[in-house]
Amino acid sequence: MKNFSLFILASLLFFSCENAAKEKTIEGTWQLVSGTLIEKNDTVVTDYMKDKKFIKIINGDHFAFLSHDLSKGKNADSSFVAGGGRYTLKDSTYTEHLEFCSDRAWEQNDFSFTISMQNDTLIQKGIEKVEASGVNRLNIEKYFRLKEK
Repeated sequence: MKNFSLFILASLLFFSCENAAKEKTIEGTWQLVSGTLIEKNDTVVTDYMKDKKFIKIINGDHFAFLSHDLSKGKNADSSFVAGGGRYTLKDSTYTEHLEFCSDRAWEQNDFSFTISMQNDTLIQKGIEKVEASGVNRLNIEKYFRLKEK
């Protein structure tokens, strides 16, 4: 009986440590809460919990993102954006290499962000520069982790 109790205790410790490690990794599915774009003297803040939905899925070495309007394409601001590729993470520097994107001018570009995590919140901040589109701006995104069902 004593061995069985030790086995149960060890199992609980193992699974709680595994869950804690999983919470600290960037791997998972993230929903964008808000995005702030700062370009020259203009600042645009977008609430992604209102009229749009944007998720980012990160696994061991790849990421993908999907975004669309919530009006099912029936409003003037209807949109669908998708992309993905490889990423690297070194300390707090998260760098995406965008291999696929619905806006082809963004493909084959690298974007480096400084990330910070607190509980189920991920914040990434970095410069997006795409010469082919004339884009050069600071992008700050705040995500929350979607829970497994």
